[in-house]
Amino acid sequence: MSFDTVRSSMGPELAPWLAGLLFFVLAAATLEGLVQSFVRRRSYDWRAYGASLADAVGRRAVDAAGLSIAAPVLAWAHAHRVDTIALSTPAAFVLLFVGQEFCYYWYHRAAHRVRWFWATHAVHHSPNELTLAAALRLGWTGKLTGTALFFAPLVWLGFPPLAVLAALAANLLYQFWLHAPWMPRLGPLEWIFNTPTHHKVHHASNPEYLDRNYGGVLIVFDRLFGTFVQERADVPIRYGLTTPLRTHNPLRIAFHEWGRLGRDLWRAKGWGARISILLGPPGVSS
Repeated sequence: MSFDTVRSSMGPELAPWLAGLLFFVLAAATLEGLVQSFVRRRSYDWRAYGASLADAVGRRAVDAAGLSIAAPVLAWAHAHRVDTIALSTPAAFVLLFVGQEFCYYWYHRAAHRVRWFWATHAVHHSPNELTLAAALRLGWTGKLTGTALFFAPLVWLGFPPLAVLAALAANLLYQFWLHAPWMPRLGPLEWIFNTPTHHKVHHASNPEYLDRNYGGVLIVFDRLFGTFVQERADVPIRYGLTTPLRTHNPLRIAFHEWGRLGRDLWRAKGWGARISILLGPPGVSS
């Protein structure tokens, strides 16, 4: 599979499907805000809603410009694959699903613990309340930072690149409803699956909850690798960054952490210190 094929699979050919999915999530996010404001008579931050929509529009503009290093990474992995895995049996689909979940867990964990990746992912954690609209706020620089490296092993093992991308897209679509903190607990399902109860803990900035519950569809890897935390009745969740971002300006939201990273790199003494900043965890004030 060529670079152009992978790139095109992430661009215009998917536009109708992406437009349909975008309409669905926008409608659901808007309905949530309307119900909260006019039915339940509770406060709802419509300016944050607008900022999340602006982030989604900006991300689509970046995608349309074809700015990505994901395509060449996946194309290289496909060209040097060790095997070709045909998705012709249920076992192959299960293996792809579990493999993608495993890769997503480590990507998401790195997005919190490696500052280079956190500079993009901080955008998703910037809302100070958790809503369905917050799920749309993913930042504009994800495809430029090398996150495809986490999923390239699946392509290198022999899974078709388009199948890997489709599995990741399904993972992200599943996570949309996880941003509804008003959903009830789901009983025994919460032992296996990521749920709104688990994900609202992930969005908390309390020290007791920080950097936990990284799973996509599944929560089992968090349980296996010691990053799972249950919500505590005695610790109310505080959403947002540890130092709250008090802006609705989409440009500041998109680049605030990149600016902080740039300043720290400029002030660092020596390349060793700069590499430590890039690859180390974000500071407590992030």
